[in-house]
Amino acid sequence: MRFSDKKVILFDLDGTLVDSAPDLALAVNHMLKTLERETFSTELIRTWVGNGAQTLVKRGLSGSRIVDDTIDPELFAQALKIFLDFYAKNLAVTTVTYPNVLATLKALNTKKYRLVLVTNKPYDFIDPLLDGLGLNGLFELCLGGDSLSRRKPDPMPLLHVCERLGVKVSECVMVGDSKNDILAAKAADMHSIGVTYGYNYGEQIDIYRPDSVVDDLSEIIALFDK
Repeated sequence: MRFSDKKVILFDLDGTLVDSAPDLALAVNHMLKTLERETFSTELIRTWVGNGAQTLVKRGLSGSRIVDDTIDPELFAQALKIFLDFYAKNLAVTTVTYPNVLATLKALNTKKYRLVLVTNKPYDFIDPLLDGLGLNGLFELCLGGDSLSRRKPDPMPLLHVCERLGVKVSECVMVGDSKNDILAAKAADMHSIGVTYGYNYGEQIDIYRPDSVVDDLSEIIALFDK
C-alpha cells in the first residue's frame, strides 16, 4: 500500500529504529545477579522486550514472558530500581541502529514529513539514547511509556500526538516492529507499517495485518507520495 496526503510519521524505538536488546539484557541480568537469582541469555530476554521497563523487570523475575502475578511488591520495587539505575548508565554500550535508519529519517525530514517517536521505554531514557546514537534533532515530539496514563497498545499516545501536532489521524502513519504498535494504530484508526525485524515475541508482524510490511526501514520511503 502507498500512502497519500500524510504529514506525520510516528516511529516506535526499540526493535524498530534501534536494537537495544543486548543492553537491556545486560541490565536485566545485572538486576538478577544483584538479587542472587538465575540469569538468562540475551536471546531469551530479547523476546521479553516491548512493553516497557516494569514489564521487562517482572518478566526477568518470572523467568518467562508470562509474568508471575505473585511477585512480592517490595522485591519488584527493589528490582526495578536496580534495573533502572544500571540501564541509565549503560544505555548505548552495545545498542545500535538498524541498517539505514539514520539515512531514512533524514530523507523523510528532507521531504518535510514531521517525525514523532512513540515508545514504551521510560521517557528519561529517550534523549540520552538518541544522543548516543546520533539520532537527536530528528523528531518533533517524543513520548515515552510513562508520558501519559496509558501506553501502546492503547491508542492514547497516538491520538495524543494528533492533538499536540494539530493533525488528523488520517494524516498519520505508525511504524513499528511489534503487535503493540499495530494494535495501537488499529485502535486509533491510523494506518500502520510493520517491520519484519525487531521484537515481536517470535511472531510474524503480518499476523496483525499492518497496511504495509517492510524488511528494511529504507523501504518505507517509496511508500509515501512526496
